[in-house]
Amino acid sequence: MKNKLVAVLLMAVVIGFSACNSNQSGASVVKVKDTTQSADNRVVPDFNADSAYAFTQRQVDFGPRVPGTAAHAKCADYLVSKLKAYHLETMVQHGTVKTFDGKQFDLKNIIGSYNPSATKRILLTSHWDARPFADDDSVGRDKPIDAAIDGASGVSVALEVARNLAQAHPEVGVDIVFFDLEDYGNESGMNTWCLGSQYWSQNPHKVGYSAEFGILLDMVGAPGAVFPKESNSVTYASTYVDKVWNAAAALGYSNYFSSENISFVGIDDHIPVNKAGIPCIDIIQYDKATQGFAPFHHTHKDNMSLVDRQTLKAVGQTLLEVITKEK
Repeated sequence: MKNKLVAVLLMAVVIGFSACNSNQSGASVVKVKDTTQSADNRVVPDFNADSAYAFTQRQVDFGPRVPGTAAHAKCADYLVSKLKAYHLETMVQHGTVKTFDGKQFDLKNIIGSYNPSATKRILLTSHWDARPFADDDSVGRDKPIDAAIDGASGVSVALEVARNLAQAHPEVGVDIVFFDLEDYGNESGMNTWCLGSQYWSQNPHKVGYSAEFGILLDMVGAPGAVFPKESNSVTYASTYVDKVWNAAAALGYSNYFSSENISFVGIDDHIPVNKAGIPCIDIIQYDKATQGFAPFHHTHKDNMSLVDRQTLKAVGQTLLEVITKEK
């Protein structure tokens, strides 16, 4: 009796197992998900605008990130910790520079590298310092600004890209460089601006460093922002302007990325990068009403009330599209 019972039970198990593993056509129903993506069909991660917004808020919460202040030092530590948390090879490049008003600062260019052994590389940059004075404002002109858009927004988009690199797993290497002392200049000369990128272009963080191309993010978080094809970018790196703008168009972001070629930037961090031999473009907001920078530029209006998730998303998703599919 026991032998018969065992035989029956074994038969039931076999029948049950077969039923679980076959459908009417005999094909397997139980499947193991294949997470491997081919080089020609990479999955582009979803850029999280809420995350980028939170990164912006965190920077602004430190206070104006003016060189030489506690806010600047605390924000530097924060940015380093975030890049390390996303498993980028991280370093801080120090250098001594003098500003137009005779002050001397220890600049901090903050650098994170993904896939550092890859030969082909993409450079993604933004400046992380805040303007020490609101000289385009009508009040408080001698006080520093929050720099939520002009500084923090670009850094935040780059941080969210960094957070997604492990998932995107691009074939190329990616170097994220947050330049210091971009916004401590005045009308006395172009060279009073972009001190961090000027220093880096003459003293690269790695001997012989080069990249296939670079993308600078400057003022990429305001509502309804429009990014034209900035004329210096077209002159130095037209191929890569087209690459990024075509990616944006394919994603439906042509309302942000305008096909107009407009000259309105005298100096920005992409200029020293280009002079160092790396073709670099500038994604930067243009305002038709002023025929230049937006009205919040270098004023106290540049605060968190302006930060728009949809704009952050448009820029960030475009970057992930370009980086993930680059070979």
